[in-house]
Amino acid sequence: MAREFARTDRVAQEIQKEIAMIIQREVKDPRLGMVTVNAVEVTRDLAYAKVFVTFFTLEGQNVDHSITVLNEAASYIRTLLAKRIKARIMPELRFVYDKSMVEGVRMGNLVDQAVAEDKKNQGHVADDKPENE
Repeated sequence: MAREFARTDRVAQEIQKEIAMIIQREVKDPRLGMVTVNAVEVTRDLAYAKVFVTFFTLEGQNVDHSITVLNEAASYIRTLLAKRIKARIMPELRFVYDKSMVEGVRMGNLVDQAVAEDKKNQGHVADDKPENE
């Protein structure tokens, strides 16, 4: 019987949960707003973990600056993570901004705009038709 989840998937899921808790409770950097850990990808040898994050951005907050802050705190987060997860190898963390949420909202707005445009155009076409047809 094949396994449902690969070991790297299970490790990535556990790392995601723990990093979210660490950032929320332990990292006290005022330059960071609300951070959401969307996903974690771990290499097969567990040497590196790419952590995908999004931010609840405040006015004037730069996403690139926030990513830099997280990457600077990566060794501290990794140390706390090693204390929480019992593993022989603790992956090196790299934080990456996850654009999928922003792209999803943008695509949704485009769809809404197209639907509204179609309804507006259908209303004009219905007004142009004679009523005897």
